[in-house]
Amino acid sequence: MHLEAIYHDAFGSYAFPLDRQRLKVRLRAKKGDLQKVEVVHGDRYTSYETGKEQIVVLEKVGSTDLHDYFEAVLKTETGRLRYVFYLSDGEKGIWYGERGFAESFFTCQPFQYAYITEQDLFEIPEWVDGSIVYQIFPERFANGNPDNDPEGVLPWGGEPKWNNFFGGDIQGIIQNLDYLADLGINVIYLTPIFESPSNHKYNTTDYYRIDPHFGDLEDVKEMVAKAHKLGIRVIFDAVFNHCGYDFFAFQDVVEKGKKSPYWDWFFVEDEPVITEPRPNYETFACNVWEMPKLNTKNPKVKKYLLDVARYWIEEADIDGWRLDVSNEVDHVFWREFRQVVKGAKADALIIGEVWHNANPWLQGDQYDSVMNYLFRDAMLEFFAKQSIGVEKFNALLIQAQMCYKDQANRGMFNLIDSHDTERFLTTCDEKEERMRLAVLFQMAYPGMPMIYYGDEIGMKGKNDPDCRRTFIWKEEEQNQEMLNWYKKCIQIRKSLPALTKGNYRTWVIRPTGNIFGIMRGTDTDQPVGVLINNSSLQQELTVPVLWKQSDRLQDLISGETYPLKNQEIRLVLKPYQGVLLV
Repeated sequence: MHLEAIYHDAFGSYAFPLDRQRLKVRLRAKKGDLQKVEVVHGDRYTSYETGKEQIVVLEKVGSTDLHDYFEAVLKTETGRLRYVFYLSDGEKGIWYGERGFAESFFTCQPFQYAYITEQDLFEIPEWVDGSIVYQIFPERFANGNPDNDPEGVLPWGGEPKWNNFFGGDIQGIIQNLDYLADLGINVIYLTPIFESPSNHKYNTTDYYRIDPHFGDLEDVKEMVAKAHKLGIRVIFDAVFNHCGYDFFAFQDVVEKGKKSPYWDWFFVEDEPVITEPRPNYETFACNVWEMPKLNTKNPKVKKYLLDVARYWIEEADIDGWRLDVSNEVDHVFWREFRQVVKGAKADALIIGEVWHNANPWLQGDQYDSVMNYLFRDAMLEFFAKQSIGVEKFNALLIQAQMCYKDQANRGMFNLIDSHDTERFLTTCDEKEERMRLAVLFQMAYPGMPMIYYGDEIGMKGKNDPDCRRTFIWKEEEQNQEMLNWYKKCIQIRKSLPALTKGNYRTWVIRPTGNIFGIMRGTDTDQPVGVLINNSSLQQELTVPVLWKQSDRLQDLISGETYPLKNQEIRLVLKPYQGVLLV
């Protein structure tokens, strides 16, 4: 038994309450090392008495390249727990507690979860479970009001560049809400729409004013109200790490230097403020002079931004915020931000932009979840680039899931591309069969599938700015086959509770043939199996089916049925075919 590989802590993603009476615990061990893991638990104030302790067997829920992960849910009437693990490799066993390993239960120092308090429960909006997110880059989605076009606007469909404009606006979104509802989405995430001189609006001039080339406050209210009538929620983009060069406070610093009351709103080295040969103030990224970094330690900056967050919920009835460059803003600010946002609208959603492991922000006191770039990385390598096989793909997914508590995993924005990345179809070398298979898996995976505008009609594009092309509205130029595929996969996801609320387990890993399968299920709903052939060859295989007791399974994609014999089914999967079995 490799004791050095065994890990548990009574906090974070290894021990977290699901409610006042249930605590989920996880344990990590060397891959293939442990045959059985049990946990013995009781109230932390009771003595060790025969019959008072409860024993729970942990389930192995996933494996990576190096580790196995085990889980169990401990039930408690008091909310106070102490527990120790018993680990067995099939030949010998050992006890594991807070101070390490012991030969006896009575000499093993238990882990403690002192008390499950209601205030500390990680709660996310219930509506996330059935949500499909659609990301819109407003300047390139639709031009609904040519009268507010910026000077020099280009004809729709032209080549996107860093600094050109095509006239997309809020009215363009309003006029196409029915299209989005027909697609099946029920959440819109908008990149910034506040006043800014750029086409992307990430260098904000005025956080309280809609950019006049997009519309005005009344347009936004109309958009949100009409979206809500269609069952669609609206998420705004909060750019609170930095502002624009023309932001009133920074302009005051430019004009007055250290005499400005806003000097401490930023990180300026000295006066006068200069932008060349490099800015003498902190900025977003590397010397992006148009985007001065804000000092959120300053109470006045904090109040200003928190008031902005509250204002747009109260004034326009938006349903939450996506937080730009959120990992570069301090945790203290985000904790207060959560209190303000949830106070303004209890079921508002808070999504951070973090491209790496976001565990420190997902303890229940800051964000609800993040844009799931760990998921995107795995999808990119497995489906689009085909640079990894099924074993590595599975390992990347399990590793990402184990980073977080269940609540955060439920709320993930599961993207495959965005305004900051190359289009997924382009990364697929425009091989549509790869993308369709990826979309099927995306719709079957835990969390909220996120569609970047135009992916559903086969839009292409290399990295920014090419990924920000104008939406193709002429139906004869759209990929209707791709559009219908998206609609079908979305409809299936929304119709099956197992795909929106169910547990996730790896089902099949066949390196030969690149076959991968997952199971989704709940305690009360019909489980679902998803099986994919991510290869250019036809594959024949027999797989075990452990969740079904009737005599056959049906594939909801093709309609084909498969006889069940000895709890197995035999399939022939065409190249890049996926089946969804119930």
